[in-house]
Amino acid sequence: MKTYVAKPEDFSRDWFVVDATDLVLGRLATQVAMRLRGKHKPIFTPHLDTGDFIVVVNAEKVKLTGRKWEQKTYYRHSGFPGGITATAAKRLVQLKPEELLRTAVRGMLPKNRLGRQLLKKLKVYAGPTHPHQAQQPQPLAL
Repeated sequence: MKTYVAKPEDFSRDWFVVDATDLVLGRLATQVAMRLRGKHKPIFTPHLDTGDFIVVVNAEKVKLTGRKWEQKTYYRHSGFPGGITATAAKRLVQLKPEELLRTAVRGMLPKNRLGRQLLKKLKVYAGPTHPHQAQQPQPLAL
C-alpha cells in the first residue's frame, strides 16, 4: 500500500468570506487556521499548501470572553535593550482591529516557511467591505 501525496495540479484553492461579527476570537481563529492549512480536505498533505483563501470582514466586532479585553496582553519588541512594548487587547482593537485576529491565527499555523506562506492567504478587514469581489468568495458559516 502506498501513501498518497498530493501534487499542486491535484487541488484547487477556493475563496471564502467569513463575517466575524459576535464570534469568539479563539474559536474563529481555529476554524480559519484549519481552512488555511487545508485540513478539512481529504487531499490534505502536511508539507504542502492545500488550503483555501479566507477573507474575514468585521474584525473589529469580534468578541473575547471573560475579562480578556483588559487582561490579555500583546507584546512587541524593537530589538533594542528595554524595547519591549505591551498592549492590552482593548487598545489593540482600537488601533489595529485586524491584528487581533491575524495574531491569533498566526499562533495556530506552523512556525516555518509553510506557515508564512499560509498566512498570506488570510485577508482581514475591520469593516464590512473587502476588495476581493473579483474572486467571487463564497460565504462560510462558522
